[in-house]
Amino acid sequence: MSHPAMSRRPIGTVSYDIVVIGSGIAGLVAALTAASRARVAVVTKAALDDGCSRYAQGGIAAAVAPGDDPDLHFADTIAAGRGLCDEDAVRILVDEAPARVRELIEWGVSFDTQDGVLQVGREAAHSRDRILHARGDATGLEIESALARRIRATAAAVFERHQALRLLTDWTGRCCGVEVHDLDTSSTRLILASSVILASGGAGRLWRFTTNPEPATGDGVALAWEAGAEVAGMEFVQFHPTALALEGAPAFLISEAVRGEGAHVVNRDGRRFLLDADPRGEMAARDVVAQAIWAELQRTGDRAVYLDCASLAERAAMRFPTIHTTCLQYGIDIRRDLVPVAPAAHYLIGGVRTDRFAASSIDGLFACGEVASSGVHGANRLASNSLLESVVFAHRAAHEALRRNAEAPPPPAEAVDPPRPAAGADDLPTLIRLRERLRDAMWEGAGLVRDASGLARAAAIGAEVAAATAPSAGVQGIGLYHSAITASLVCAAALGREESRGAHMRTDHPERSDDWLGNWIMQKDRGPRLDRHDRSPR
Repeated sequence: MSHPAMSRRPIGTVSYDIVVIGSGIAGLVAALTAASRARVAVVTKAALDDGCSRYAQGGIAAAVAPGDDPDLHFADTIAAGRGLCDEDAVRILVDEAPARVRELIEWGVSFDTQDGVLQVGREAAHSRDRILHARGDATGLEIESALARRIRATAAAVFERHQALRLLTDWTGRCCGVEVHDLDTSSTRLILASSVILASGGAGRLWRFTTNPEPATGDGVALAWEAGAEVAGMEFVQFHPTALALEGAPAFLISEAVRGEGAHVVNRDGRRFLLDADPRGEMAARDVVAQAIWAELQRTGDRAVYLDCASLAERAAMRFPTIHTTCLQYGIDIRRDLVPVAPAAHYLIGGVRTDRFAASSIDGLFACGEVASSGVHGANRLASNSLLESVVFAHRAAHEALRRNAEAPPPPAEAVDPPRPAAGADDLPTLIRLRERLRDAMWEGAGLVRDASGLARAAAIGAEVAAATAPSAGVQGIGLYHSAITASLVCAAALGREESRGAHMRTDHPERSDDWLGNWIMQKDRGPRLDRHDRSPR
């Protein structure tokens, strides 16, 4: 069975100074930063305000409260990263955080306040209260909505429901645009630009159980890989410890901030078993908590452990209205009922390798947000540093792109290949079957706890799906092909790193080793390497 709407017909070429791929917080910040000084286009495969960032609950970390300072934020981030953070990148992150928060407020973001003072909370592995939040537990939604409103008020062109098919490069290898497919009209066009900023988000939908929405399929990493960019740290995939684990319900995120407010994790006997793994218990780093919950589930055979919010009483509903309302839909009142939770795929720490200005190893291509490997997270992301990384490095990407654009005007249309005609329509039932097989393989073989045999099986299925959905397929087939490429990169990196560190746990290599102090870097048509020092893209 085929779907005739998936055939592609070319409709021509347009040109801008900067094209931003993705409309989460990273993409919107990059576009807004550049829009007053350049002709900007934003490409997103969903609606403008439907980026993955809108689902972020906890908040954004920044040292803005009395008693806190960037040095403390720096130390917490480095400790969480398990020896693999780029210290220069972390210093940029924490030092620029207050300015970026002020800019968000100027752009219309309303963070929660009390008596005119910004409210801050604490999350796991932070030594101070420094998590700004909005609408209680809807921080991502508030930021995303405010930025989307603002970008619509600029002259930036917005291409909604346009899927990126490939990055364009000229004869020198410079990235000079993107080929996109209009999902509503089934037509394709080339968008040429002096600079491309990739901000397409993560890849959580590659796993069976995930907190991520549908668009998080890993397209951006594959697009950059296919164009020849370096990728780094793909073995580090963060599994959130506490996603709702209830039959018939999605793996809805139960924010780390709930534990930060005083909720406890207990097993079926009511015991706070996390204290056995770390004296900080619920406030230990995310990798420690997730792996301890996983071990408890393996020991008991249970499907879930439980989050006990009783100590928060009525404050639970007021502080976390989204979580409270969602759980009520499934018959759980977080004010008095135990909430069943289990780990789920949440955040891709690795991605397109970038320098301190968010530039990739391909001239003209920048990356920021979850699609990038900026070096700030190391082997384990500190809670609420993700939104911060997005705004800090999106700002840097835009400024660097503007600086370089004066030296690199957009190429003429004849300098790149024309849009490619479709070889045929998608066989949707086959694609659905392949997608589900890939997600099962990644959950079983490349999940929170791994070994060589499971990773090899997942890698083999990833290669099989990639072969079955080569780029000559229809548009949805190309999307699945990109997912399979990204999944294969995760498996290859996880097989390559023969140790356990942070979010990467191998039962066949359970110890952490100084032999692996470095970034595992991969590039198409080149062998992988462990880079111990220099993060400058080559």
